[in-house]
Amino acid sequence: MNLKSEILKRKTFAIISHPDAGKTTLTEKFLLFGGAIQTAGAVKSNKIKKAATSDFMEIEKQRGISVATSVMTFEYGGKLVNILDTPGHKDFAEDTYRTLTAVDSVILVIDCVKGVEEQTERLMEVCRMRQTPVIVFINKVDRDGRDPFDLLDELEQKLNIKVRPLSWPINGGREFKGVYKIYDKSINLFEANKTKISKDMVRIDDLSDPILDEIVGEKDANQLRQDIELIEGVYGDFKVEEYLEGREAPVFFGSALNNFGIKELLEKFLEIAPFPQPRQSSDREVSPDEPKFSGFIFKIHANLDPRHRDRIAFLRVCSGEFERNKFFHHVRLHKNMKFASPFTFMADSKELLENAFAGDVVGLYDTGNFKIGDTLTEGEELMYKGIPSFSPEIFKELINLDPMKSKQLEKGIEQLTDEGVAQLYRQEPGNRKFIGTVGELQFEVIQYRLENEYNAKCRFEPRNFFKACWMTGDADAITEFIKFRQKNIVKDKDDNLVFLAETSWILNTAIQQNPKIEFHTTSEFKV
Repeated sequence: MNLKSEILKRKTFAIISHPDAGKTTLTEKFLLFGGAIQTAGAVKSNKIKKAATSDFMEIEKQRGISVATSVMTFEYGGKLVNILDTPGHKDFAEDTYRTLTAVDSVILVIDCVKGVEEQTERLMEVCRMRQTPVIVFINKVDRDGRDPFDLLDELEQKLNIKVRPLSWPINGGREFKGVYKIYDKSINLFEANKTKISKDMVRIDDLSDPILDEIVGEKDANQLRQDIELIEGVYGDFKVEEYLEGREAPVFFGSALNNFGIKELLEKFLEIAPFPQPRQSSDREVSPDEPKFSGFIFKIHANLDPRHRDRIAFLRVCSGEFERNKFFHHVRLHKNMKFASPFTFMADSKELLENAFAGDVVGLYDTGNFKIGDTLTEGEELMYKGIPSFSPEIFKELINLDPMKSKQLEKGIEQLTDEGVAQLYRQEPGNRKFIGTVGELQFEVIQYRLENEYNAKCRFEPRNFFKACWMTGDADAITEFIKFRQKNIVKDKDDNLVFLAETSWILNTAIQQNPKIEFHTTSEFKV
């Protein structure tokens, strides 16, 4: 099997957005085109009437939001597409940040009514950090929304990236008639409530052609001619190399709910999006076409199937070929492991796989060997670099409501915090457990999953901490510091010492009075 040809077949990307922009709906329509599903669920008023394929966890179906990254694979046009649908809610941003380490490009969904929102800006900052190529899909153009030129200006200003429209809406809202595909000079006419794939397309070799007036009406035809003339004059030619370098974002318009404008987006994405790219490790840059396998764990999920109490590690293949039942080297644990039942994903369904190549995402059954960021190789001692954990913003103490279920609670909180949705700190004496998160919703999810997946009941009591800081430095200085701050000292899951500061003033004072101790607000010091 030719390694290079396998790599050139693959496109691995994430769909990101602010909540309710239509990200999960867009994912479903991609799967519809790829033949992976036969019908798409409709998402309306933030309630899932028919549960969206990629939102498989029970709490997601109840709340109508994505709270965990879903992984799906399908084939289209001779390409193998690995798509990661991420949580849009800001409380689960860290899951999205980690997912962005495992993809080669991104599709950013923007609601044409709301425009660029705060969470969108944060997500784009991470993409800019990694120079990830971004395609923008402006969704819901069949609703009364913002002027498209105003949206383009806002994208450039708030996201700090040059944009170039490749399709353009003909009118908008209730008067929306379709899109003009700038790159191949054809018109896709709009038809509401599509549930099947449409192939209706009108070719216009010249916008001055009177047939345009017949199709969309004289007024809209003239407006389209003016808009395209302005676009060509202001935005210039689209340069694929600038997109691949993360400096220019092509823009498409459509309606994910009505399955409109999706085919153009998917096909252009497959044409221009990058193949699996080289990855930076602790020692060197690793090329995807290197013959020896390597990959890293970017996500862990307990109870993907609640009936089977399974724990799944998500592996991104970075180089070489992953093979079932072959021994690979777990770098952190310094031991060799083989996997009898690796699988690929279609949301909540799984298929056994024999091999995988750079760009692929593999599910590995895990008995507790993996942590996020772990690297597997064919023997080389390297570790892949990722986005670190950040100090949480909200802290609460975990209180067990049923002492008879202590073991279940212990196992549950260990596994759920391994997933990265929250950070667990322990304090001795007393084995007190503090949970830190970036949002309130995570506590609700943890409590729900502990009860429904582990049969353990608990409550969370708020604790007034401002920041969690990992401590390194002079051992004697740290020992002395702990004597005076015992009630604020905890250990994380890796037994690293952590100082829980109640206020910014207390933290700043601690920093000033203890020059031999370093206080870290991210876990980068562990890399």
